[in-house]
Amino acid sequence: MAYEEQIGKSVTRIFKAVFPNTVNHYDTLFGGTAMHMMDEVAFITATRFTKMRTVTVSSDRIDFKKPIPHGTIVELIGTVIHVGNTSLKVRVDIYVEQMYVDHREHAISGIFTFVAIDENKKPIPIKVPA
Repeated sequence: MAYEEQIGKSVTRIFKAVFPNTVNHYDTLFGGTAMHMMDEVAFITATRFTKMRTVTVSSDRIDFKKPIPHGTIVELIGTVIHVGNTSLKVRVDIYVEQMYVDHREHAISGIFTFVAIDENKKPIPIKVPA
């Protein structure tokens, strides 16, 4: 199977509601909570792509473009953007939607790097499933 086809099959979309226990004193989503959700979606995307054990080794950049208010819905979308020998990069975008209005905005984006590992936690080559 070609990388492009496997990338398409591994795109991950998760929706979450922004509840009071996830916001700061400005009534917007904690940055750390957003990063946690993004890393989780990136991990799922990397695992769906490789069908291998993977671990996060870095987050290259996370851009907070819009605050995410309490009482909204977020969609996190993970997509593989680069595949190396033992590592891959996953871009995660967060979109914020108003619950009762037809409005959606791109709020946050970030890139996470993962390494495929064996049972001894040593890096191993990524092999795309056939």
